[in-house]
Amino acid sequence: MSRCITFSSFTLVIALMSCGPDKQETHEGSNMLKVLHDKRVGSISVYKNEGRDLLLIQNAKQGMRPYIHPIMAPDGNGELTEFSPEHHKHQTGLYWGLKKVNGRDYFMNFNEDYWKQVSVRVVEEMGSRVQWQTVYDLLDDKRNAVLTETQTWSLTEIKGKFLLDLEWRGVAKTDITMEKFYVGGLFLRMPWRNGIRGEVVNAVGQKNGDAEGQRAIWNDVGIQVPGRGDLAHIALLDHPDNKDFPIPWRVDNELGVGPSRQISGDWKIGRGETEVIRYRLIVYTGELNLVAMTEAWKNYVCE
Repeated sequence: MSRCITFSSFTLVIALMSCGPDKQETHEGSNMLKVLHDKRVGSISVYKNEGRDLLLIQNAKQGMRPYIHPIMAPDGNGELTEFSPEHHKHQTGLYWGLKKVNGRDYFMNFNEDYWKQVSVRVVEEMGSRVQWQTVYDLLDDKRNAVLTETQTWSLTEIKGKFLLDLEWRGVAKTDITMEKFYVGGLFLRMPWRNGIRGEVVNAVGQKNGDAEGQRAIWNDVGIQVPGRGDLAHIALLDHPDNKDFPIPWRVDNELGVGPSRQISGDWKIGRGETEVIRYRLIVYTGELNLVAMTEAWKNYVCE
């Protein structure tokens, strides 16, 4: 099967050739991972090396929006996410938050007036790939559920990189509209400070503010976190099965990044209907290679 994907960021055409075995990412050389679920604390922690080295923590507490923090560098040297920085107190590492859902803001607000936990479970506890799932209700001002979201996350470590996959599934409990806004959906906050070395680059080479609001198949955030001499990166990859592909991106002044369908206009989910959205994140260190990252995007699409 072949796909030809055409979109404008000025004008760019990417032809995706046949998805044969040579185009697919294999798990050869992948590390064995292990998940620990602490129901008392409300956390799911992923480890490698027989539980010695932490990779990330999924925070899934009662009465609070779920979020992932920290995400560690693949070599263990440095935390690559930040929780509630002074410049954006509402940003919680890696998280999903929609704006203006029937007029209500789930991006800025992450407390129990807006979120109710339904369930949290580990799907695959150990192996070369692990998987977990959180289910939360988004509440209106009368504490009625307007949307039930299920986040299913999968993690693999391969060739010194983490592949972190998300399937977001939203089931509308009533007719809902996500109004046009400059942000809303998946969002990544890496640790930013004035004067640090850091850069956002998208698939067509636009950087930082030039990538704001632009459509791209992927965006990469590279930041020099404390204790490192090189950049630590998290790349976010869009999927062609997502509606409004390729997605426009929010890139804020502090290098916070998120794909957002809301940027291009209102979108709706009718009562009883389900919306499914997929993304992949690649966590790595060193230099960004645009050609290699686009090849990694092709591998993701071809799986």
